Amino acid sequence: MADGHNVNHDYHIIDPSPWPLIGSIGALVMAFGAVGYMRSLAESDFIVAGMNLASGGPTLLLIGLAIVLYTMFAWWSDTVKESHQGHHTRVVSLHLRYGMLLFIASEVMFFVAWFWAFFDASLFPGEAAQVARVEHTGGIWPPQGIEVLDPWHLPLFNTVILLLSGTTVTWAHHALIEGDRKTLKGMLLVTVLLGILFSFVQGYEYAEAPFTFSESIYGATFFMATGFHGFHVLVGTIFLLICLFRALAGHFTPEKHFGFEAAAWYWHFVDVVWLFLFCCIYVWASVGATIAVH
Repeated sequence: MADGHNVNHDYHIIDPSPWPLIGSIGALVMAFGAVGYMRSLAESDFIVAGMNLASGGPTLLLIGLAIVLYTMFAWWSDTVKESHQGHHTRVVSLHLRYGMLLFIASEVMFFVAWFWAFFDASLFPGEAAQVARVEHTGGIWPPQGIEVLDPWHLPLFNTVILLLSGTTVTWAHHALIEGDRKTLKGMLLVTVLLGILFSFVQGYEYAEAPFTFSESIYGATFFMATGFHGFHVLVGTIFLLICLFRALAGHFTPEKHFGFEAAAWYWHFVDVVWLFLFCCIYVWASVGATIAVH
């Protein structure tokens, strides 16, 4: 009977898992909480099944976020255990790579939407103002009365930070392949610190921005594109921090380290998106515009 349970294929039939269901519930609660919170900011109601969720929006949002974060931790822990148990065969590892590539491709299309919105508004400012009903652009971009950020100040500094972080994460990858675990840990730590520094600089930039999200279509497209990129930087930083903890625990080997590879792919994707944001939204859109002076 024991021989009948021997694995004679390269695929991994996973055990039943509660995490897809729990994660979906957490995402639903978080979505209701986010909508309720935004409705409360607009001083309007959000009625669901006879209950007004506007006042409890922030609480629901935090509860949903906690469920999602715990699901991520538990689900990924199970995946790491499966790898250590030898279930991630050559075929399974290949499919994990396909899955990560498809995920990054979906993220690319996500940012294509924000770039599309930005270029539609900037190349056709008159039509954009009429559709958005937020302000008259004067037929120019940026709209009349808008002072833009100096692209050669904090945005350039953040560009250098991200390019350096892309170098250090690649350095860490090569160190891992060569079996140099000391350099691996050091360069991963530097990459994480650079990611944190980028987030702090962007937060300061937002605090000092001479325009807001709601006062103009320029502000809306700017903050949506750069803000979602900032969120991806935060996610990537956490991703790399987890890889650092795993490296300290001795999880990665030169032959088997897809978890680190996936984090590096994601971080390079974040780098490339930022270069497009810097060139288009900061540099190109500032040509002929009034630069804010601080």
